[in-house]
Amino acid sequence: MQKFTTVDLLRDTKTVTMAADRHPVAITQHRKPRYVLMTYDEFEAMKSRGDPRRVYTVGEAPQALIDMIIPELDRLIAEGEDAIG
Repeated sequence: MQKFTTVDLLRDTKTVTMAADRHPVAITQHRKPRYVLMTYDEFEAMKSRGDPRRVYTVGEAPQALIDMIIPELDRLIAEGEDAIG
């Protein structure tokens, strides 16, 4: 992701917005990423996709998810026990 400072944005808005026309750009403040500038169409598309991730408590997780996760947890535990000795 291309980065611009807030000073760049104030001094040369045209360059920053032209870069944001091609792909989202990060706007930094005090050398830390602070904002993202993107086209409105890109923002709307991102919003419409939504976030498919969900958090479940132990009692509400679907069985298919449990069946997928348990073997992997067992494998990681076994690897950890092997490493400890």
